[in-house]
Amino acid sequence: MTDPTRTARTTPPIALTIAGSDSGGGAGIQADLKTFEAHGVFGTSVLTAITAQNTEGVTAVHAVPTEIVRAQIDAVASDLRPAAVKTGMLASRALIECAAAGVDDHDLGPLVVDPVMVATSGDRLLDRDAESTLAELLVPRATVVTPNLSEAEILAGRPVRSADDMEAAAAAIAEHGATSVLVKGGHLGGEMLVDLLWHDGRVRRWERPKLQTRHTHGTGCTLSSAIAARLALGAPLEAAVDGGLAYVRRAIAAAPGLGAGHGPLRHRVPAD
Repeated sequence: MTDPTRTARTTPPIALTIAGSDSGGGAGIQADLKTFEAHGVFGTSVLTAITAQNTEGVTAVHAVPTEIVRAQIDAVASDLRPAAVKTGMLASRALIECAAAGVDDHDLGPLVVDPVMVATSGDRLLDRDAESTLAELLVPRATVVTPNLSEAEILAGRPVRSADDMEAAAAAIAEHGATSVLVKGGHLGGEMLVDLLWHDGRVRRWERPKLQTRHTHGTGCTLSSAIAARLALGAPLEAAVDGGLAYVRRAIAAAPGLGAGHGPLRHRVPAD
């Protein structure tokens, strides 16, 4: 018998975030789910770590046991199969290995990898000995990797101080096997914000005046989840990146002004 509630409305696509929790609500799983909702995508989640944090910093991190992380992946993939997946904070080598195995075993994708290593506040969110594991296991599986300048330096093994350096770093990261690399230039000096996408050997740059604000907590999480949401909706990769960047800019401009440090964005701005 047909369920009338299923035929009366369009079923939304599903997106999955595999990431850590932010008790302050501006980054991590919380930002991802808000972003999915803003895009009309049903959000599911796999919690990898619990953090005690606010706009001023991170005071504690508790990694979720790998068997619980894997059980979450299995539970979601077996019943609420996502049309796109993003990874965020994975904290340790073991959690990276667990996430990669879950993605493989369930043939999940497209995959957006946000290589979260350091919080906006400067607090470390990934063990140093796990950096090479992320490059070896997750980057090759990625549809797109979205490092900031510091993360790009680590993954590429070279300094990134200019837009030309960003292009060279993106190409170096792509050599690990990623289809595309989006290097975010929010911390680049100057008045202009530069973001650079390396995609199938082609390079596209976005240049816009920087927004003068301290309310940038969770921008990386929000951007990667916006790209994942758009991929779940069927957008091509470059269009998903373009729309994601525009969405994040609107969310920063409309930030609610909360907290004493790097405040959160307003995720309920229009997706388009």
